[in-house]
Amino acid sequence: MTTTPPAPAPADAPDPVDARVPLRRLAPLAAQHVLAMIAAPVSTVFLVSGTLRMPPGATASLLSAVLLLCGAGALLQSLGAGRIGGRLPFVMLPGGAATALFLQIAQEHGAPTATGAVLLAAGLLLAVLPLYTRVVRLFPPLVMGVTVLLIGIAMIRVAARLVTGPDGTGEPRAVLLAGLTVAATAAAYVLLRGVWRQTSVLLGMAAGTAVAVVTGLGAFTPAAGGGFALPAFLPFGTPRFDVLAALPLLVFSLTTLAEITGQTVLNSETVGRRPQPARDVPRVARADALVSLAGGLFGTSLMVTSAENIGIGRLTGVRSRFVTAGSGVLLVALGLATPVSRALAGIPEAVVGGSSLVVYAVIAVLGVDMLRRADLSATGHGTLTAALALTAGLLPLLAPGLYAGFPTWARTVLGSGVVAGTLTAVALTALPRPRGQRDAEGGDDPPGRP
Repeated sequence: MTTTPPAPAPADAPDPVDARVPLRRLAPLAAQHVLAMIAAPVSTVFLVSGTLRMPPGATASLLSAVLLLCGAGALLQSLGAGRIGGRLPFVMLPGGAATALFLQIAQEHGAPTATGAVLLAAGLLLAVLPLYTRVVRLFPPLVMGVTVLLIGIAMIRVAARLVTGPDGTGEPRAVLLAGLTVAATAAAYVLLRGVWRQTSVLLGMAAGTAVAVVTGLGAFTPAAGGGFALPAFLPFGTPRFDVLAALPLLVFSLTTLAEITGQTVLNSETVGRRPQPARDVPRVARADALVSLAGGLFGTSLMVTSAENIGIGRLTGVRSRFVTAGSGVLLVALGLATPVSRALAGIPEAVVGGSSLVVYAVIAVLGVDMLRRADLSATGHGTLTAALALTAGLLPLLAPGLYAGFPTWARTVLGSGVVAGTLTAVALTALPRPRGQRDAEGGDDPPGRP
């Protein structure tokens, strides 16, 4: 699988990201994006419902809300509305780290306070966006390479937990099933052509599920329940606003700008568009914040744009944002048709994990490719900057309890590998040094600027 960035289209050629895709190709490609990300919202809902001991009816309502918001977010990011949405092929998910912070606040201060924290954090993100252009120069290729590489590594860890389970101890049959799914995905990509090759991730998941059922390595077990459910408004009651209790989510909402920047630049490069963070990142973040505000009203944590679909776009070569818009339509339909979403939740976790490993590994390699464009020679600061930033980013993954004794706000920042690594790279890049060296490292211009 090649990881060379697609060449930008000639100036007079139509932008591939705006290309219309025939329905016969759009449907399977959109479904592939949905199947690649469906495990995240479903598992997040059951994590929240289990932790907060929600009854089945409330769980079904929350699942409906999350899928509807994911669909609305994908449509908003893909199609755009004024200065809202990046008009790039993005999907949206409930943030994993944000969900953990939401549950922490809910357990310590109550679910209404957690809901209030989500609303405060989304509002804060909207408020700081006018300042984004003042700091965009802190994100040269070196910083972005570190960010994207850490995103890929963090996602590989998430995918691995789908195979091993939360305790990190994998059963041999689960590991074998994930491996067979990876093999089927790779075989489909190498052997097939045309639209079939473009749906290699979807075909790999279908093959993995079939193998699980036939061999007994796994089981297709749809979630219990039936009927249809519309999301309940303010399911946890009237929000309570406590700034100190909300501090973990407030800090997290600010640090998401670094991840949004990396994903926006990566997505732009994947579709062959020159990255323009100063223009696109505020649009992407504005859509994130608005969907998160709606999420707070329907019981979810912060909603975030996802890098999951970027790897699929890389593998398939399809750059059109209308494909992810189609995914948004499917997600809205799934949110309204609760039995269908419960059936999708029956795909064996090991199969989802195997497919995710392929996608996330491609993203990590793209980070390496971005680092390759920075000056990592022995005479510059780039090597030390990259080394220290990657160390800061990998420490939370390799030593999860390292910051256990720190205050909550410090654990929020330092305990996130993407955030810690990106902030370290930004700080070291901003250190004064000779101009010639800054030019070599790409420190004077923001990503995507000529």
